[in-house]
Amino acid sequence: MTTTTRSSAKERGNSTNEGAPPASKAGAGSKHKVEEGTKSPEPKRPKKSDEKEQKTIEETIGGSEQTKQEQQAEQQEQQEEIAKDSEKEDVAKAEKETATGDAEEPREDAKDIPSSILEKGIIYFFFRGRVGIDRPSDVDEIARSYIILRPIAKDAKLGSGPIGDAGNSRVCVVPKKVLPKTGKDRWISFVEKTGASFSELKDEFLKSNDYETKTAGTRHSPAATPVAEGVYAITSTGKDSHLAYILTLPDKLGEVQKEIGLKEKGSFIISTRNPQYEPPKNARIPKGPEYPKELLEEFRSLRWAPTQPRHLDYVNTQFLLVGESSGIAKALEQQKKDQKEGKNEPAEELEQLEEEDAQRMQDLDDDDAARIFADLQADAGHYPKLPTTF
Repeated sequence: MTTTTRSSAKERGNSTNEGAPPASKAGAGSKHKVEEGTKSPEPKRPKKSDEKEQKTIEETIGGSEQTKQEQQAEQQEQQEEIAKDSEKEDVAKAEKETATGDAEEPREDAKDIPSSILEKGIIYFFFRGRVGIDRPSDVDEIARSYIILRPIAKDAKLGSGPIGDAGNSRVCVVPKKVLPKTGKDRWISFVEKTGASFSELKDEFLKSNDYETKTAGTRHSPAATPVAEGVYAITSTGKDSHLAYILTLPDKLGEVQKEIGLKEKGSFIISTRNPQYEPPKNARIPKGPEYPKELLEEFRSLRWAPTQPRHLDYVNTQFLLVGESSGIAKALEQQKKDQKEGKNEPAEELEQLEEEDAQRMQDLDDDDAARIFADLQADAGHYPKLPTTF
């Protein structure tokens, strides 16, 4: 161990004097002398004021405590940041779930759904007043009526909360202002927008609009006014297709709803026009639907064909609404095949959907219009109230 210590000391000495001229060897017991021509060792450097001074034990302990407090404060700040980020993620997740339709829930008895129901979902009825008329006082002051269809999956049921935005809403225009009431009423309507998100509905359909004209100057197109909300089903009875609905809002039909042609439970025979034939002169639109070849072939030589839900997924699809004074009974007849297979009755299916929707809408708000606009993710304060009287 003594040899090792000396060796280390010798190495340190060699390292310190590296580059210095070698000193002459002295005999045993003689004093070391500085040879001529060698430099005297440099004097010890004075301590600079900016160098780190040695701290006392008390100062060191105090510094450690201060450092510990700073570390704790930093850790707490980091934890708060993590909590904030987590909260933001939870909010974003909730918004995403709402946006994709969290009111839709899977059903356990999906196998019992009747085949005659081709599509089901939520239906909204709106109208828009004529230019410059925000609050129509009668039907004559209405420019057009609208039907908005928001489909849901056939094997789904409605839970709580807003329906959510699946980006699959359709806006259908009824130029006649009112809905057909009997078989004598045959209105040609058309699809104005398909695959619409709720934000598109707010920006392009619901809100009012001011525009300039060369002859009349600034014109005002009023915001869309809600009239009713409910559930619907597009059904097939073999020969015909039907659009059946049951209203959820308002709870009781008012003068406005009756004048528009709405019923608590109603239906229409619905047929799609073959765009390969010329439309009636009083129902021309600038451009027809862009159907794919296979869809056009399904019409064969028919001018009108029973409406399939996929027909309504094309802008400018024209369809005929024929009133049914008998209500929804014919539209919701059970087919023999479904009866043999023990499927649910179509009427029971739609009534169950109406009950689910009624419960869902009650949880949204106390005001009918606010409920509808909450469903469409819009601020009800920016739009007209749901009227029951003119």
